[in-house]
Amino acid sequence: MTSQLNVDTIADKAGSGPVALNKQTAAKVRYNFELDSSDNGFEGSFNCSSGADNGTGDATVTFTNAMANQNYTPTSSSADSDICHTQADRTDGNGSRQTTNFKSRIRDNGGTSRDAIAYVAIFGDLA
Repeated sequence: MTSQLNVDTIADKAGSGPVALNKQTAAKVRYNFELDSSDNGFEGSFNCSSGADNGTGDATVTFTNAMANQNYTPTSSSADSDICHTQADRTDGNGSRQTTNFKSRIRDNGGTSRDAIAYVAIFGDLA
């Protein structure tokens, strides 16, 4: 027997908050950031309060809600078919990992910085 469930909203028992994911995981941060001189900004995001284009192929996003620790898992890709390497960088340039922001760096196969759209998802625990 098959069934179908159609709902508009799923909330906690009180009806005012989100439900907990037990023994499951979901992205805690997600964003698409266009890195170019004409339109450097978010094209879509979740749990991001702001973003900055730091230069060619280098962007920083600030989280709305901080991660619980520095052991989160980033994954990234690029919309440019010529890009062979998108680096998800958890450091501030001094080697210390951040729980409140994240850097994305886009490089081509030779290590040269490139402007493109960075697609980033971060998995981990929120504070």
